[in-house]
Amino acid sequence: MSLVCAISSEVPEHPCVSPVSNQVFERRLIEKYIAENGADPISGQPLSEEQLIDIKVSHPIRPKAPSATSIPAILKSLQDEWDAVMLHSFTLRQQLQTTRQELSHALYQHDAACRVIARLTKEVTAAREALATLKPQAGLIAPQAALASQPAAVGAGGEAMEVSEQVGMTPEIIQKLQDKATVLTTERKKRGKTMPEDLVRAEDLSKYRQVASHAGLHSASIPGILSLDLCPTDTNKVLTGGADKNVVVFDRREEQIVATLKGHTKKVSSVIYHPAQSVVFSASPDSTIRVWSVTGGNCVQVIRAHEASVTGLSLHATGDYLLSSSEDQYWAFSDIQTGRVLTKVTDETAGCALTCAQFHPDGLIFGTGTADSQIKIWDLKERTNVANFPGHSGPVTSIAFSENGYYLATGAQDSSLKLWDLRKLKNFKTITLDNNYEVKSLVFDQSGTYLAVGGSDIRVYICKQWSEVLNFSDHSGLVTGVAFGEHAQFLASTGMDRSLKFYSL
Repeated sequence: MSLVCAISSEVPEHPCVSPVSNQVFERRLIEKYIAENGADPISGQPLSEEQLIDIKVSHPIRPKAPSATSIPAILKSLQDEWDAVMLHSFTLRQQLQTTRQELSHALYQHDAACRVIARLTKEVTAAREALATLKPQAGLIAPQAALASQPAAVGAGGEAMEVSEQVGMTPEIIQKLQDKATVLTTERKKRGKTMPEDLVRAEDLSKYRQVASHAGLHSASIPGILSLDLCPTDTNKVLTGGADKNVVVFDRREEQIVATLKGHTKKVSSVIYHPAQSVVFSASPDSTIRVWSVTGGNCVQVIRAHEASVTGLSLHATGDYLLSSSEDQYWAFSDIQTGRVLTKVTDETAGCALTCAQFHPDGLIFGTGTADSQIKIWDLKERTNVANFPGHSGPVTSIAFSENGYYLATGAQDSSLKLWDLRKLKNFKTITLDNNYEVKSLVFDQSGTYLAVGGSDIRVYICKQWSEVLNFSDHSGLVTGVAFGEHAQFLASTGMDRSLKFYSL
């Protein structure tokens, strides 16, 4: 039933009701009537626009005009509606075509923008790497004449060694190294021979078993974890370098990856976790050393100290300088904050690639291993070779200084482990391993009580007695890294089977 306006007797477009007469009106007409008369047209009683009440109806259907009741009129009406539909359809098709063209243009612009962004990103990356390259070169002596005019350093036995850059080793840096060494030596003397109370005893260590294994840190397509380090101040923070060119930071407690750091163009052969900062270091056969921010997940410095594969890394006790060794026969001492190479030295008489490097706990001397089975001890301040330890018959693969400052452990491709007394400068113990045993990693615990060996398997020796207290063969591939947790409360290992394993009670 349709509503009908009491004034026009037609179906209203905007119906409303008068509360005075209860009649329905077209709002447009009743408002005009009220404006002229101020009263209800039916009852004559006073009425205002505010009193009108709107009636909500859904699309009122107006009755057809009398002219639309005949067949010709109906056909005309249908023809008009058909024409209107066709015109509307044509308009919609035009709008669709325009929208398609606009969308195609927008997609083309987006694709072009993506290509420009990719090109700019590549250029920015190249510029950053070029800048990182220029930083260490800023400290180099470019003219060969300047290099030739400098006195050559003298090694053990009077051999001359080439010192490539000496401009960076300022008296202030040398004094800083000396002050740190004095502090560390004093602390060591205070500790004396007392062992930490929380240190795990040998009888408990011998009961260690594998408690966790993680194989998903690095890519399965290029299997192998090549290096391992734990944060010295929080050994639950684990750092690994893989054959997949990635550096991974792993939280042992949470059992999850904290960061995956990508940037090297070849496998990662050495990694170091900074003890005091959220920073890690990595070295690779791509001849670069990279400094990474763990929190930012990005590379903050690229140190280009070498012309060939970087084979060893060691962080100085100050936490400000990095030692590196390379197949280019040089060792380099670099500032991690600026990326500058402070000094770079080689033993010209040897003419042999360096295979590993490690700082003494005091930081004033360090050792390097060579491809011709020599271990060389160097004085950092003088940049001279002060001692040589011959005895191995294959390339030296790993060296490690004990925290007590007296012992040096070395391993080579001759299936043997040698221990050297730095006070007497001689080999006092040789541990012969199984035939074809490959030594890949050596590490003392923080107290200098235990020595772990990683290679064909994992072995732990107790120092002084040098007896084996532990042996693991859980890795299905070669073991490439071993590390002790705090107070030797757990042992960590990595291998070519792509797994990171933990051992404890």
